[in-house]
Amino acid sequence: MFLLGTLVNAGLIVVGTLIGRLLNRIPESMKTTVMYAIGLSVIVLGLQMGLKSDNFLIVIISLVMGAVLGELMQLEERLNQLGLWLEKKMGSIGKGAVGNGSIAEGFVNATLIFVIGAMAIIGALDSGIRGDHDVLYTKGLIDGFTSIILTTTLGIGVIFSAIPVFLYQGLIALFATQINTIIPEALMDQFIVEMTATGGIMIFAIGLNLTGLVKIKVANLLPAIMITGIIVTVLYQYHSYF
Repeated sequence: MFLLGTLVNAGLIVVGTLIGRLLNRIPESMKTTVMYAIGLSVIVLGLQMGLKSDNFLIVIISLVMGAVLGELMQLEERLNQLGLWLEKKMGSIGKGAVGNGSIAEGFVNATLIFVIGAMAIIGALDSGIRGDHDVLYTKGLIDGFTSIILTTTLGIGVIFSAIPVFLYQGLIALFATQINTIIPEALMDQFIVEMTATGGIMIFAIGLNLTGLVKIKVANLLPAIMITGIIVTVLYQYHSYF
């Protein structure tokens, strides 16, 4: 079953959120300190990923062009609107019960943290091509633990991030066989390296947001992943011919 890893990953996010929701007696000062700890950890993770690029110029160009497209498409606003719609549907559930964050805030931040990264793509490809779910099982455990901590500070909205995680990874796994036959392995490897670095910068930005130092519209940077794929493909074809 090629979707097993994705199902487990999404399920662990849900379980982690429900566990985090039970931890509703954490003092406010502790929640604040925990949020700073999460933010700092995410910053370090983003730095580690960002430094893996073989050609940082690709990362810079991708982020700049991605930011322009994201602003034009207003991705951050649309994602927040979806979160606010979920908040209205949920009514008062989750508000104030766990953490100070709104459902929209929890949904947006958790979605970006869980979706951006190489593990999602590599794990989904392994599930679809080889039926090996180990990477997604590992990612699921990490995401599940992270969702516990996020829920104590950002609220029940974290649980809805399981939906885009399932759709994103599920689609990659679904088309993995076709991807494997169409895209050369060398090109895929190069894309994953540069995508990891580009995604790492976004995760770094998420960490800054969680610490409250700045407010970067990280969702508006998401098109950079697509731009990275285009640039890497063009460079690969160029080097193949010359």
